[in-house]
Amino acid sequence: MAGPIDRARLKWLGHTFKQYGIIVAFLAICAVLALLNPVFVSPGNISNVLLQTTINGILSLGMTLVILTGGIDLSVGSTLGISGIFGALMVSGDHPIPTLIAVPLVLLFGALIGLINGTLVTTLKIPAFVTTLGMLSVGRGFAQILANGYPVPNSYEYKDPAANPHMDSAYTWIGQGHFGVVPVPVVIFLVVFLALWLVLSRTTFGRYIYAVGGNEKSARTAGVSTRLIKASTYVICGMLAAVAAVILTARNGSANPGNDGVTYELNAIAAVVIGGTSLSGGVGSLYGTLFGALILGVIDNGLDLQGVSDFYKQVFQGGIIILAVLLDWKRLQRD
Repeated sequence: MAGPIDRARLKWLGHTFKQYGIIVAFLAICAVLALLNPVFVSPGNISNVLLQTTINGILSLGMTLVILTGGIDLSVGSTLGISGIFGALMVSGDHPIPTLIAVPLVLLFGALIGLINGTLVTTLKIPAFVTTLGMLSVGRGFAQILANGYPVPNSYEYKDPAANPHMDSAYTWIGQGHFGVVPVPVVIFLVVFLALWLVLSRTTFGRYIYAVGGNEKSARTAGVSTRLIKASTYVICGMLAAVAAVILTARNGSANPGNDGVTYELNAIAAVVIGGTSLSGGVGSLYGTLFGALILGVIDNGLDLQGVSDFYKQVFQGGIIILAVLLDWKRLQRD
């Protein structure tokens, strides 16, 4: 029979694993993948993994804020898609808008979509699942309409052979440039993470996000404007989807209404859940989401190095998501 010291030690070990288990899991997965293929730990491949993780990572950080309040945003993928088209239209063609003007407009566009979602959820009381699922379809449709069904820029739209359909070079630098040896998208990802971490851990707004997700009624009784807090998280999530859109379209040199952002919302939710954020709200952390996105990134890369088919990759990643949700449900049962 365990004594008081043993119980205290077990409690400490449980708390420590709960706090840092995601990091241990990430390192263990990396170790296994490195043993399977030494190329995995090469500097070039590590840089590639970080670069590939940025899009889902940024989407996941915004999704974390929404889920912490007890909500969900299934429209981040379509928000990325339509924001990418919007930005590509502005910075390509014969008379492109300067990048310094276009990028803020794209971010405002994404924030506006988030504001619509937040208003419908908090003011009209439409369930977040229904609202954002509808916005997913609306965003996909409008992306096709804006692009006329073609990638932007599309050289086929230009009758004049001398016309320049390419994106502004300053815009593509956002997705293709480097600060020294570090890709610009990775720097943006880290800046977004640090900014949101400071907001969640050092501001009243961050504390209110946890309070609303933990017990919305109690938070409202304590004087917290729960509608404003919840709506704000959707605005931030939409804006970060636009940030991801700028990076993706700048990296590819074009925006594709048929492919960009498709199923990205599932990967974002997966990273959040794997990182330990509860789908019921009120519990979770951004560093958990960061490592959740990295885990998905390294697994995807590792399976590619092993030559695993995309079909099997989808099954494997889906299994990880189910396991993460099951663990979250078990935790809720204990609490």
